[in-house]
Amino acid sequence: MTVAAALDLARSPLLPGPDLPCRPVAVPRPRRDADGRPVPAGLDSLLRYSVAGGRLRPAASAGALHPVSVRLLAGTGAGLPAGHYAYEPDTHRLHPVGPLTGPPPHGAFAVLGVAPERTVAHYRHRAWPLTLLDTGHPVAALVAAGAYGYCLDPAPGTLPRPARTGPGSGGIPLAAVRLTPEGHLGDRAGAVAPPSGERAPAPHPDIADARRILRLLASSGPPAGTWYTAHRRAARDDIAARRSAPPDVLAAAGPPPDALARRVLAAARSAAPGGPDWWLAVGGPRPALLTHDADGLRTEATGPVLDTLARWAAGQAWIARTGAVLLAVGCPTGAGPARIRSDHLRAGYGIGHAHLAATALGLPARPVGAWQRADLGAALGGPAGQRWIVHGLAFGTAPGSRRAT
Repeated sequence: MTVAAALDLARSPLLPGPDLPCRPVAVPRPRRDADGRPVPAGLDSLLRYSVAGGRLRPAASAGALHPVSVRLLAGTGAGLPAGHYAYEPDTHRLHPVGPLTGPPPHGAFAVLGVAPERTVAHYRHRAWPLTLLDTGHPVAALVAAGAYGYCLDPAPGTLPRPARTGPGSGGIPLAAVRLTPEGHLGDRAGAVAPPSGERAPAPHPDIADARRILRLLASSGPPAGTWYTAHRRAARDDIAARRSAPPDVLAAAGPPPDALARRVLAAARSAAPGGPDWWLAVGGPRPALLTHDADGLRTEATGPVLDTLARWAAGQAWIARTGAVLLAVGCPTGAGPARIRSDHLRAGYGIGHAHLAATALGLPARPVGAWQRADLGAALGGPAGQRWIVHGLAFGTAPGSRRAT
């Protein structure tokens, strides 16, 4: 099955099968045969305020399954002996993985890799696009906490690739973040030697398919990855306070004031160049679907738009009663691997920043990653298969809130 066909299946109304028995498989963690190293002072607060904590809580994840792991590439100026380290978020420690086969980088980089086992075990054929969205969120958290640059399409060969991609491997690398003011990965960071005497069990076919797709996407970057300088730092209190609001809270939320809704939309639009389009669906007495152009917000449709979104969002009825939903729209039918990867990672990255903006404004918010048959362009009378909903953020004004500007 091609990646495009797999994405069509993930978008289809076909329900996932029962949870696989492998769901208890843990997110890759280093062995606990040593206490590991403390995070060096120059990186301590950056990692602590972005990805530390049980199950990477500062970053949202579909089903709270957190398939994304963080590894550190350390070179000169990183405050660590040069090498490759697994970062353990619940203990905030670094565990040496092994020497790199290539030259070490200059500075320190976080490599974000995906191990899809738990997500596939629950969401089955819908899982792998969710892991892409999940990867964008910790990138946004790292940038908001003070990282200096990020890359959502690192060139094949510039990141270390483990010999296998099952539990304990660190996952399939999809993104990189520069943690020090200056840094360079070089032409090839190298691979990591496999653990001696360790053999991965044969995965379930659904997990094997997800790994195959993610490996293909990981190798679909341009000849040279695109690095962006980070300018999105957020208040640490807002990063620490960011949580996915429960559906019942959002079902009771009112429409956000126009000024606040625009600020949440602006946070997503300005986050990552070259990403999906951004739309805004609002509820309340004048429900509408809005887009943004040079003159500001433009109404594209009126009526019960949130009811339609609730049906498309895997039947999550609470969405019909919330205040507003920010939508990342793109990834047309038949898109190639590079476009699929780009639109999903940038959607997760943009929604991550929008979520932080909503938190700073006192608005409860919750990312929504599951969208079935959500062909927004066709629903508005345009050509089919060109404007799919990729990701969303439900948000609104909390009951009793007096925040109005």
